[in-house]
This record gives sequence, structure tokens and C-alpha cells, in this order.
Amino acid sequence: MSQERRERQKEKSASEAGPGKWRRYVLYLVIILAAFALAYYLGSRTQHKYDGFARCLTDRGVKMYGHWQCPHCQDQKREFQASFEYISYVECGIPGNRKGKNPVCQEEGIKGYPTWQFPPTGERVERVLTLEELSDRTGCPLP
Repeated sequence: MSQERRERQKEKSASEAGPGKWRRYVLYLVIILAAFALAYYLGSRTQHKYDGFARCLTDRGVKMYGHWQCPHCQDQKREFQASFEYISYVECGIPGNRKGKNPVCQEEGIKGYPTWQFPPTGERVERVLTLEELSDRTGCPLP
């Protein structure tokens, strides 16, 4: 009887370690990875509150000049939250170089940060603007 028992255990072990078990593991892994990919995709497509407003400013040619170490520029960016990515932004600083200045900003004569430039006149305002002020100057509606 012990011989039969050993043979059954060998068969059982062979069937558990066979391709069927690995296929299940691979299937579970694929399902889990697909779920994470779907969650990432849906999360990155989320509309933020000021996306439309920021896009409107960019469509109208409004630009913001800023510097990476300027605390007021950081305040201005926070006003837009995640929607700042849609603002036409020119970085005047050279990261890692405290005194260096982007040649574009030198040519434009940018002296203070943040500087907002409004077309068609090219009017510039050197300070943090509220979203309401930007809306009033451009006609872009706030949400």
C-alpha cells in the first residue's frame, strides 16, 4: 500500500506543478497588472477644476515668466493646482544655477517674477495675479 500511496503522491505533485497551475498564476498576474494599468490610465485622464481656464489663457496667448526659486511663482502655480500644466510658462532660471538666466527671458527684458504677458498689446504685470484678475483681463471664464 505504501508503494501505491507514493505513486499517487507523485502524480498529485506532478499535476500541481504542471502547466495548469502556472497558467493560473500568470492569469492572476495579468489581471492584477491590467487593473493597475486601468486605474493609472483613468487617474491620469481626470479633469481638474481649472483645466479649461488654463487652456483658454494659453489659447489667447497669455504667458507667465517665472523662476524656479521664486516663492511667489510657486504661489501662482498653486492657484491653478494641477491645471498649471496647461499654462504657457517660460522658466527664466537655470536649475542649479542661482545667477543664470534663460536667454529668452533676457531678450524679453523680464526683471521680476512672476511676470504675466498679455497679448495683443504685450502688456506685462509683475506680480501674483488672482484667477479672477486673469479672467477679467482675458475674458476667459472661471469654472
